[in-house]
Amino acid sequence: MSSVINSINSANMKAKVVAVRSGDTVRVHQKVREGNKERVQVFQGLVIKTSNRGNHMSRITVRRFSGGIGVEKSFLLHSPLVVKVEVTKRSKVRRNYLSYMRSLTGKAARLSGVDFDRQSVNDVPDAETKPEMTEQETKVETEDKASETKVETSTSKENKA
Repeated sequence: MSSVINSINSANMKAKVVAVRSGDTVRVHQKVREGNKERVQVFQGLVIKTSNRGNHMSRITVRRFSGGIGVEKSFLLHSPLVVKVEVTKRSKVRRNYLSYMRSLTGKAARLSGVDFDRQSVNDVPDAETKPEMTEQETKVETEDKASETKVETSTSKENKA
């Protein structure tokens, strides 16, 4: 029974997801359907909670101020509606659940930033571009092998002469 559940869970997981932690400022790109049209909406804010990391049900709760009112949204990271998550700022925090940020405003709500490599954190290969890269790599490899065989045959002819 558990193997069936694990196989269903692994089938619903994305190949790779950005490693998001509490205290990160993230920009979440989410698909929104309005009538017959579909567009991508961006929600940027502070991650105040992460749960079920490494699971297909991993969830983040993002908080931001909109019009002077605090707005929170929860996102399932492996959901097909979440197109992309990018970390814009990483802060030093010592908790997983930053509920105290709800009562803070202004300067008191600022967190101290930490230096991090933004490109390596946000670099998640797309499943669609992966096969294209492998096709290009195979073309390059076959060209390299063909050139190596030409070089080997020419050097062996020179050695015999």
